[in-house]
Amino acid sequence: MHTPAFTRRKAIFGTAAMSALGAIPGSALAQAANWPQRPVRVVVPNGPGASSDQLARVLSMKLGEAVGQQFVVDNRPGAGGIIGMEITARAVPDGYTLMATSTANHVIAPQLHRKLSFDIFKDFEPIMLYGTTQNVLVVHPSMPVKTAQELIALLRANPGKYNMASAGSGAQSHLAGVQLMLAARTEATHVPYKGGGASVAAVIANESQFTFTPIAATIPHIRSGQLRALATAGAARSTQLPDLPTLGEAALPGFQSTGWVGMMTPRGTPKAVNERLYSLMMQVMKQNDTRELIGRAGADPVTSTPEEFGKFIRTEFESFRAAVKAAKLVAE
Repeated sequence: MHTPAFTRRKAIFGTAAMSALGAIPGSALAQAANWPQRPVRVVVPNGPGASSDQLARVLSMKLGEAVGQQFVVDNRPGAGGIIGMEITARAVPDGYTLMATSTANHVIAPQLHRKLSFDIFKDFEPIMLYGTTQNVLVVHPSMPVKTAQELIALLRANPGKYNMASAGSGAQSHLAGVQLMLAARTEATHVPYKGGGASVAAVIANESQFTFTPIAATIPHIRSGQLRALATAGAARSTQLPDLPTLGEAALPGFQSTGWVGMMTPRGTPKAVNERLYSLMMQVMKQNDTRELIGRAGADPVTSTPEEFGKFIRTEFESFRAAVKAAKLVAE
């Protein structure tokens, strides 16, 4: 079965699996072969019900089925994900604490906090990117636009006149919107709400005229006609809305804006264990039911090697750094 590749700007994730395990010392090989021998904790730095939580539960269930041990999701929300990341960084690196991290946790929140007790690049071992949640550009149906190009033209002709809703200042939807405004060379009035649900409801009520937010929160309203979808923002069309063009196709060549989820371990976790975890993840990601469940949770299933995932995080960090600066957000 072919695994879709996910491309973000210059970060390219191939679909080929990592090469077979090389020569590993006997004791380490035995450790990897026997792992896990007890339940594994999967820290999710978000609350129950969040997109990253739903996707982590899918993967945890499938990993558990593959090895006959429980992979237990441990929700540790707070400070945009900083609390859960700190718990993971301090955990014993024995393979029994993993972390399902995401865009908001790993590249946005760290830029909004002056002092961290951990280093996002050095204190975690990237294992695999396993899901992307494309952002979708939606407007209130009364807006006189039917394409992304028409919306951009309208915003350019009326800078600051229309409201752009977000889940809050510094939220993924806020910074994605800033990235969009920068790429489109236009302006809108940012209106932050308390959460993604509230921001989508504001557009449905026409308090704000558009939002640029993860697909999962909008699909029911798009299908009911309460929102008009103009474009998605992945490298390829979303499996959730395959008839909708991407922003790259419709108006802004090369533009992409997605959320993502990936698996990590604390620094110092034995290499053999990390390699076995990677191998198990590749195994379950090839299963049709895994991919279907990820799709139901509003994401596109993807894979990467650990090296590709690490490079991707650095690319994402720099991309959002520009958006944080443009949004004039001040680190706490």
